[in-house]
Amino acid sequence: MGKGLILALPVLVAFVVAGCTTASSGFCAVSLPLRLSAKAVDALSDQEARALLSHNRKGQKLCGWRP
Repeated sequence: MGKGLILALPVLVAFVVAGCTTASSGFCAVSLPLRLSAKAVDALSDQEARALLSHNRKGQKLCGWRP
């Protein structure tokens, strides 16, 4: 069994390394700008509006989103 573990170790390390990404590429790969209708914007709470604005500003900075 020791020999099998030694042979499996490089494969395990490859899987672990392949799963590593930077925060910016990960965010840009899974996120899109949040765009709401005027009616939906009017219904937002202050906290929801701040969160939406923060998300879109992060996307502008990291991913080059345009307003």
